[in-house]
Amino acid sequence: MSDNWLEQIQWTADGLAPAIAQDAASGRVLMLAWMNRESLRRTVECGEAVYWSRSRQQLWRKGETSGNIQKVRNIRLDCDHDVLLLDIDQIGGIACHTGRQSCFFEELREGEWTVTDPVLKDPHAMYPQ
Repeated sequence: MSDNWLEQIQWTADGLAPAIAQDAASGRVLMLAWMNRESLRRTVECGEAVYWSRSRQQLWRKGETSGNIQKVRNIRLDCDHDVLLLDIDQIGGIACHTGRQSCFFEELREGEWTVTDPVLKDPHAMYPQ
């Protein structure tokens, strides 16, 4: 397979594109991460989400430490060709490093951010030192 499909993406100046991970069954948005050409290529090759960590400046396969792997069903590109949408099966049911199902667990209520989702697994148990 040629890499022409990678060049159709409007990458940022630093070679990244935002990637939204969405639960394939429910449609719930679980997280937003970043991908570069290599992470997207690896995702397509292995069928599991591989992202680019901006803080660590390296590739990371979702779940490599926690075991909460994202099996990718399909990948879509938005109309401007600058945002990726991954329909995934979230193994273990936890996408967030805080131990919650989704990274979007706070809701604005009456001018304050309110935690709405419970912790399903202790983050220290998922990420031992």
